Amino acid sequence: MNDKKTQAANTPERMPLTSLDVTEALLAQLRDAAPQIFSEGRVDFAKLQAALGEHVETNPERYGLTWAGKRDAFRNVQVPSVATLRPMPAESVNWDSSENLIIEGDNLEVLKLLQKPYHAKVKMIYIDPPYNTGNEFIYPDNFREGLDEYLRYTGQLGEDGTATSTNKDTSGRYHSNWLNMMYPRLFLARNLLKEDGVIFVSIDDHEVHNLRLLMDEVFGEENFIGIFSVNASPSAIDYGHIARTHDYAIFYAKHIDEVTTNQLPEENKEFKYTDKIGPFNIYPLYNGNVAFNPQTRPNLYYPFYLNPTQKIGDDFYQISLEPHKDWIEVYPVVSRKEGIQRVWRWGKIKASHDLNKEIVGYRTEDGEYRVVQKTRHTGKVIRSMLLDNEVSSRRGTGDFEVLFNAKAFSFPKPVELIKRFIKVGTEADNLILDFFAGSGTTAQAVMEANQQDGGNRKFILVQLPEKTDNPQYPTIAHITRERVRRVIAKQSQNQIPPRPPFAKGGIKTAGGLFAEPMPNEVNPPLQKGGRGDLGFRAFKLDSSNFKIWRSDKAPQSAEQLAEQLSLYADNVLAERGDQDRLYELILKCGMPLSARVEEVSLPVRAELVEAHPSTGSGGCPTKSFMGRTAFSVSDGNLLICLEPHLDRDTLRALFARKPQMVLCLDTSFDGNDALKTNTVLEAQTHGIIFKTV
Repeated sequence: MNDKKTQAANTPERMPLTSLDVTEALLAQLRDAAPQIFSEGRVDFAKLQAALGEHVETNPERYGLTWAGKRDAFRNVQVPSVATLRPMPAESVNWDSSENLIIEGDNLEVLKLLQKPYHAKVKMIYIDPPYNTGNEFIYPDNFREGLDEYLRYTGQLGEDGTATSTNKDTSGRYHSNWLNMMYPRLFLARNLLKEDGVIFVSIDDHEVHNLRLLMDEVFGEENFIGIFSVNASPSAIDYGHIARTHDYAIFYAKHIDEVTTNQLPEENKEFKYTDKIGPFNIYPLYNGNVAFNPQTRPNLYYPFYLNPTQKIGDDFYQISLEPHKDWIEVYPVVSRKEGIQRVWRWGKIKASHDLNKEIVGYRTEDGEYRVVQKTRHTGKVIRSMLLDNEVSSRRGTGDFEVLFNAKAFSFPKPVELIKRFIKVGTEADNLILDFFAGSGTTAQAVMEANQQDGGNRKFILVQLPEKTDNPQYPTIAHITRERVRRVIAKQSQNQIPPRPPFAKGGIKTAGGLFAEPMPNEVNPPLQKGGRGDLGFRAFKLDSSNFKIWRSDKAPQSAEQLAEQLSLYADNVLAERGDQDRLYELILKCGMPLSARVEEVSLPVRAELVEAHPSTGSGGCPTKSFMGRTAFSVSDGNLLICLEPHLDRDTLRALFARKPQMVLCLDTSFDGNDALKTNTVLEAQTHGIIFKTV
């Protein structure tokens, strides 16, 4: 028994080639927070109910949203992805330096793959999903098949493609189908938001009611911020019973207590008051949302004490958090409409720092005393009615046609609308995600916002390669990339370059990249000095670069099993290149796809080169005079070595660089278990995590 334990301890850990298992992640959180609810490794619901007490709903008649297929839709979240994202440098702009991403693929699979590297990293999500009008619901019918279904849809499994659904309103599950598509995607998207993150979702009146309930379930109704009415078609069309001129955008926070938003610029704003600091207006300190009350936020319900005999300036009064003789006790007001006691927007600690500076006492015209906050903003809070022509659908079409000089995409969102959301919901260096990217309006909005305020925001776009009738841009994903390229060229003050050739992949260049070098007019140099990141890295969803054992396709007989095992002995797909493998491992190690990658040389013993003179990774010759290579990721924190044959000296050279983690191919040990064991022990000595794949 001890020998087996020792052997296991001295065996390198295998890197899992699946995306994050969200169920296991949740169970880990529960084990940490409430270990008493587990019995024999499983959650005991009786113990869970006892732990939660009165907070458990036991009434069979309860409030909530349900629909046909909801349970199966959530199971899609629980199934980890075995896919990968393959790099396309030749479809990119400024591959070496850019941290922006444009990903081609089904967004459900992509969102699963982003769970590890981008968990709680995204500040803002904007999406413009299908509105379920019966025409544009283009997703594979069978949501349970995951990657295989997607590969068939895109013709990558030797078929012409699978049936897709346009979800006609005559179908039996018209709304349910749309909810089944949206539910798992929103659930996974929430995981990617920072604690102070926000999400904006555009929608029209076909599904706005269901979307609001769905968002309440996924994000929590307490995190609802508001709903915008957005100018869609100013002139409308005079037919039917009502000429519809607006759409909607729903606005939620991940955690309402953590969120701060920015005001939009307002020209020629007037101020009523002035102090030593400068001009200001006043705003009540109580919270205007009746959902915040002494029961839900007891820490925000406390009295201030106001001195009616001591004025600060001509209009304001001295206040304190401590009681004084003859001072007046001031609590937040009671709402007139609902009769609910309100609470303050600030806690005691924050209030104590700004007493009689930024918060002061005030007497209303009715003679009532209040506590108010001085506001010095030169902007204004975004309005719920966005009705100007700058945010109309017509303007969105115009934004697109300016770049393409043609009408190659229907109903693109206006840049100004998303730019306003960006200004409200982000700071200058935040990450923004759009996983229904369409023509790429969000990327243009990010770049223009950066150009206006000197920010350096980054974006991640995800777009399904939905087929078009345009031979120049055979899929919408092609349009997405091309639009962003044209925005970059425009901001770089270059001519719009011709569309680049498709990436061929697998070719090592002297500079350590894996694509044919692109001419400067295609990849304009990265601009600095307030213009932000003018580039993007392109990736596409595909099957893994490694042979992954799938239990659902296991052989039925012993003979078939033996044959399969022999095929999986070498799990590296020979037809894929080192670059494909490299970025799959970066992704599944939990590193961002924008991580800095540098190729480094390693020493190699002469006899090993003579034994394997031309068996380099991806079919390329080994560098017999330069030594073996490895990839330093994120300034050397991770070292990935994809050489097919390793020796002790090369492994020691990896450890000498003092990374946090080293990752190698399991087959590179050539069956030398002693070398593998010694490598594990040496890694442990240096405090390095060593894994194989």
